[in-house]
Amino acid sequence: MQWPVWNFQSRVVVITGAARGLGEAMSRAFVQAGARVAALDRDTPTLDKAAQAAGALAPALSIGVDVTDHAGLDAALDRVTAELGPIDVMVANAGIGIRGPANDIAVADFEQVVDVNLNGLFFCNRLAARRMAGRGGVIVNLASIMGFSGGIFPNAAYQASKGAVVNLTRALALEWAAQNIRVNAVAPTFVRTPLTEPVFANPERVATIMANTPLGRLPEPDDIAQAVLFLASDAANAITGVTLPVDSGFLAR
Repeated sequence: MQWPVWNFQSRVVVITGAARGLGEAMSRAFVQAGARVAALDRDTPTLDKAAQAAGALAPALSIGVDVTDHAGLDAALDRVTAELGPIDVMVANAGIGIRGPANDIAVADFEQVVDVNLNGLFFCNRLAARRMAGRGGVIVNLASIMGFSGGIFPNAAYQASKGAVVNLTRALALEWAAQNIRVNAVAPTFVRTPLTEPVFANPERVATIMANTPLGRLPEPDDIAQAVLFLASDAANAITGVTLPVDSGFLAR
């Protein structure tokens, strides 16, 4: 299949959680579209391997950083600006999922999910917006269909964090609109990545997922990447505060 190639020639794009899965697919897609990509991830060895495997589609810059480390993230974005130029697009993709019933999940695990999926994402948004002030820019957050749904499996920590991302996206879009900073999000359904492998390893869970997937097929990482590119592109110049589901019909049920 031939994907549309959005034009990001010479634009600087930062992607967090870029070492694997959706973030890796986004990095390749933005490079293919002409962007100068800074790939950020706390897993530096995997980030380096992904860059080597990407070959000509490797990001221009790879930085090991944890998005929950505000000072470290701030320094990483300073490095991006110094080496690549002013940031045009921030894709706040880094996220985790620790699954389990609400009565059983450990306090530390709940706090970690919220710290990465919400707090870390907010830090990415705020630090990028501070650098975009006066010139404009685009922020794309990674939410989830679970930000709109109670879910089909017990996973309250993840659902709560992604619901917060949906409304944070709206709030920041309103707050920063006057600065010409657009803030949107993409909400994927279940996509086969290293993060979701434990789910896909369970045939009963896969059957439940497919029973809630009207199209009868799930998105691939590239499907999510193209939705992100659309929201980051000039084609979406009049779109802000929106969370776009890429869910094969899950939320239409």
